[in-house]
Amino acid sequence: MRTRLARLYQKGDLRVETDTVSPPGPGEVLLKMAAAGICGSDLHYYQDGGFGPVRVREPIIPGHEASGIVERAGEGVDLKPGTLVAVNPSQPCGRCEYCRKGLAIHCLDMRFMGSAMRLPHEQGMFREWLVVPAMQCVEVGAATTAAEAACSEPLAVCLHAASRAGEISGKRVLITGAGPIGCLMVAAARYHCAAEIIVTDLADAALERAKAMGASRTINVSKEAAALAEFETGKGYFDLVFECSAAAPAIRSAIAAIRPRGTIVQVGVTGEIPVPLNAIVGKELQIHGTQRFHAEFAAAAELISSREIEVRPIISHGLPLRDATAAFELAGDRTAACKVQLTF
Repeated sequence: MRTRLARLYQKGDLRVETDTVSPPGPGEVLLKMAAAGICGSDLHYYQDGGFGPVRVREPIIPGHEASGIVERAGEGVDLKPGTLVAVNPSQPCGRCEYCRKGLAIHCLDMRFMGSAMRLPHEQGMFREWLVVPAMQCVEVGAATTAAEAACSEPLAVCLHAASRAGEISGKRVLITGAGPIGCLMVAAARYHCAAEIIVTDLADAALERAKAMGASRTINVSKEAAALAEFETGKGYFDLVFECSAAAPAIRSAIAAIRPRGTIVQVGVTGEIPVPLNAIVGKELQIHGTQRFHAEFAAAAELISSREIEVRPIISHGLPLRDATAAFELAGDRTAACKVQLTF
């Protein structure tokens, strides 16, 4: 059987090609892919050849946030043909020290689809047909669209970030960066009953989407450079910050605007940047890193299915696989796009 796919060879060199796909074995399913979102890491691979120490060193099929329709089930699989599923890209080994401790996120032999961290790279989901273990497939509700189901992965990232924050209910929350993750972080903070959610970004279009996701107030810091000053008085206003931009100015402003003993959850990733350690020490701040997810993936699919969390405002474009390069170019334009998906 043949499948079309999008394969990245190096920075800016994305090609739509064909390859073979094997039939599903025991415990596996063959999926006709439905929708697959372009993530920030996919964009870094395409625009820069990688991010931080993670570099594209050989051809890779990107894509780790997707949905598909079951075409055929292997032996021992209960999923019925025609079922729409969200596909979990995470494949922890289940055997290492961290998996045994219930910390599968930190698996020593993690395989994560569409990731260039390992060599050989783990191939991703930008392809028409895909065989995956059935245990990675989460069935979604009948009213859920393929585009919505494909948002399960980025929402899971935000649900895990929320779990790193501790209590959110009743807290005053700042979210820096209103890309897809920042907007979904707004939804997660609302779901956990934050009292106030203020979002900052450089682009009006992004901030409008943050409002649609439930932000109490938005601030364009490129136009209102002094707007955060009101939150810096009295040693700070916010109880909690989700830093989603990985931009040094945003991190510095978040540290200035958070109250003593507040919590900063660092969601965005980048290389090394300077931080004001004196302010972190002086305010006795708690800073938590967060990466990926585990149990949160199934929870995200359920929240999307029930529409307890609404993801449709972030889905801006869907382009066919044949236009993969155009889709990546569009995804890099934050004035025009938010979540760009490939459709199959």
